[in-house]
Amino acid sequence: MTDPDDASRAVAEAAARDGYGRLLALLAAQSGDLVSAEDALADAFERALRTWPDDGTPGNPAGWLLTVARNRLRDRWRSAEVRRTEPLDPVAHAPVHLDALDAVDPDAVPDKRLELMLVCAHPAIAAPARTPLMLSTVLGFTAEQIARAWSVPTATMATRLVRAKRRVAQAGIPFVFPGREDLRTRTAAVLEAVYGAYAVEWSTTGPEPRGAPSEALQLAEVLADLLPDDPEVRGLAALVALSSARAAARLDPDGRFVPLDEQDPARWDRDLVERGRAHLRAAHGHRVLGRFQLEAAVQAVHCARTGPGPADPHTLRDLHEALHAVAPSLGSATALAVVTAGVEGPARGLALLDALLEPHGAAARRFQPAWAARAHLLAGLGRDREAVTAYDEAIALTHDAPQRAHLVRRRDEGRLS
Repeated sequence: MTDPDDASRAVAEAAARDGYGRLLALLAAQSGDLVSAEDALADAFERALRTWPDDGTPGNPAGWLLTVARNRLRDRWRSAEVRRTEPLDPVAHAPVHLDALDAVDPDAVPDKRLELMLVCAHPAIAAPARTPLMLSTVLGFTAEQIARAWSVPTATMATRLVRAKRRVAQAGIPFVFPGREDLRTRTAAVLEAVYGAYAVEWSTTGPEPRGAPSEALQLAEVLADLLPDDPEVRGLAALVALSSARAAARLDPDGRFVPLDEQDPARWDRDLVERGRAHLRAAHGHRVLGRFQLEAAVQAVHCARTGPGPADPHTLRDLHEALHAVAPSLGSATALAVVTAGVEGPARGLALLDALLEPHGAAARRFQPAWAARAHLLAGLGRDREAVTAYDEAIALTHDAPQRAHLVRRRDEGRLS
């Protein structure tokens, strides 16, 4: 028999996964205050965990959470602190009674996640904070998760997020869909946020724990519908679809991590593969090359194989060279070194890895894929003791249990050789 506390917690967690960003966007659009909206939504989730086990889970969990959070915001407006500084509007600030909860239907309200993301991309917000702010406020990722993706300390990212949220309120940034010109200037930041969501989600192995697409996949498709003639929007949609197609194959039946070259293509989602290819064809039709199209092309090469073994190494190297030239990063540098090793041998790959990462300094030392790549290349050279040390560094930076176990197995194989 299922424990009521466990069942209620599962429903609350599902509501948080599937609707956090949408609920927060609806609340913030009313108040214009991201911090207050986040606090109110957190209070609603806390109240759900306290009351649902005894009172039963409501038929409309998202509506229940939205109403309780709205009441929390209205309580603030009616507080002594606010009464001293703001006029009370009896209509706008009237509470919503809990007996009306079933009438609240967030699904009937237009999805405001994209609107809130465009608010977070406002030029009044510091450029380095825009994408992390979207990931935090709209998609519900933690400061720790975002910090790992950016290879910065968690405290640094947390401070950056707090400042950005305050800036939204201080600058009086309107929660409205921008005009066409503003949309054009803010789209790049939104694409970076969707890509960031993809990167954070992909750092955890296995398929989505719910029977719904990932946040990145949903938002990439929304953007592709909104801007179908933007080649980079299409490229991003292709990238996320092609990568998501392989999610179920990343773990074997025993829950062990399966590297890409060892995955069974029969376990890939062919509908998602075809969707990704269609987006990529549409992007290439514009004859304007960009970062996301190149990353999608890399994924398309991987998805082209029909049996075990690596994809075409020469094509991958050419694509990664182009990608690193267009958008150099820690990730592109590491990937280029690995695919170069597949063509020219591990010695050349290791030398290139050292050369490409050296300018990144401390950030490179916090970048887990770089340590995993170094370990792999050192092992390929027979430098087992150095490989074990590199594996130890990679393991220490790995937060996903199946991936950590995979690295431990690889490290231990080197110790036994």
